[in-house]
Amino acid sequence: MSEGDERAGTEPSDGERSGDETDDDYLPDDVEAVRSALVEWYEDDHREFPWRRTDDPYEILVSEVMSQQTQLSRVVAAWEAFLERWPTTADLAAADRADVVGFWSDHSLGYNNRAKYLHEAAGQVESEYGGEFPREPDELSELMGVGPYTANAVASFAFNNGDAVVDTNVKRVLYRAFDVPDDDATFERVAADLLPAGESRVWNNAIMELGGVACEKTPECDGQSCPWREWCHAYETGDFTAPDVPTQPAFEGSRRQFRGRIVRALGEHDELPLDELGPRVRVDYAPEGEYGREWLRGLLSDLADDGLVRTSESGGEIVVRLR
Repeated sequence: MSEGDERAGTEPSDGERSGDETDDDYLPDDVEAVRSALVEWYEDDHREFPWRRTDDPYEILVSEVMSQQTQLSRVVAAWEAFLERWPTTADLAAADRADVVGFWSDHSLGYNNRAKYLHEAAGQVESEYGGEFPREPDELSELMGVGPYTANAVASFAFNNGDAVVDTNVKRVLYRAFDVPDDDATFERVAADLLPAGESRVWNNAIMELGGVACEKTPECDGQSCPWREWCHAYETGDFTAPDVPTQPAFEGSRRQFRGRIVRALGEHDELPLDELGPRVRVDYAPEGEYGREWLRGLLSDLADDGLVRTSESGGEIVVRLR
């Protein structure tokens, strides 16, 4: 049991700590043993994904963007098809954005603006970096749509040059195993303390695998032979609560689903008048009804804000096309 597990009395609120408490108090004394146990567990057996067999930063970036709020089992086929169609940043940068967005929508990969940003990031790599990806997380964050988490993941998995990745899975692991409070800044610091120097590729893969396989919302500690059982606060106490995890809203019947239908319809037809587009989005579309022009214009406004569609007036009616 770590010193952090023995804390008694009134706990500091999230993000606070007592005057003599440090991040080290959350970790066991034998940190090297903790590290070795996790890496050995991961290298002995882990889920096989094709992007784990490459260090190409473009291929890894595509996998990271596709994996946002999308089940990994569904990402594999889409990832392979995407790279077959656009195998390099040069190919993607030269592609028609409507084709890229259409692919994204056809494969139900989530918000279509991710496709737009990925397309623009490829253009940046070609025009600003001579076709060579930057290697540092800070530089990678300059690419369109690449936030700190994705930049760090690409730096780690492509260049073994990243910091500790902290996603929902990692937070859950740290919260349960070492009783780390539900506070983003503390999660970041403790994760950084655990990261073995110069081993971000294997470490970040391993700790995310632990959270995705053994330490899910319903843990499988013994069934997945969790390597941290002997140190784990939750395993010792039987308390497997975890920080609240944001859930993705239902796709069926959502605005996201209907925006995808708009993109697909416009991908098949170069342009469509508003009242011809409507029935292709909802079968119960009625121009003056609840799901009519006003409702459709709201969806189009969202897509226009994302730079995906534009509207114009022709012959007294509104015409819609992809950008």
